[in-house]
Amino acid sequence: MAPRENSPGPTSAQDGGPASVRLDVWLWSVRVFKTRAAATTACRAGHVRLNQAPVKASQAVRVGDTVVVRRPGWQQVLEVTKLLVKRVGAPVARECYNDLSEPPPPQIRAAVPRRDPGAGRPTKKDRRKLDELRGH
Repeated sequence: MAPRENSPGPTSAQDGGPASVRLDVWLWSVRVFKTRAAATTACRAGHVRLNQAPVKASQAVRVGDTVVVRRPGWQQVLEVTKLLVKRVGAPVARECYNDLSEPPPPQIRAAVPRRDPGAGRPTKKDRRKLDELRGH
């Protein structure tokens, strides 16, 4: 049995790694989605575009490509700068893309309204006020 080579860790095309990676794997690796299954589901649902074209999860991503991920209320635009095939820490993942998107609208970043403890269930009037506050 031949000795096992040391695993080089996350690879990229610049380091002699692959020239392309599956889209769902890259989205999961750079922490855009929590799981690879979530990335695949988003691709199937049409929430992900590669270079302005709808794609399948198995589509190849290359350095220089633009990935657009639709989120509720805004779009996240990412330019691929490195290719990863393994999930890495957040600081390393952040170096693998340039975020070209505008910041999310303030109502998305707003804190979730909380009721005082012991206040009971919200009335219909309270629910309507909460919905109005959230912009629904």
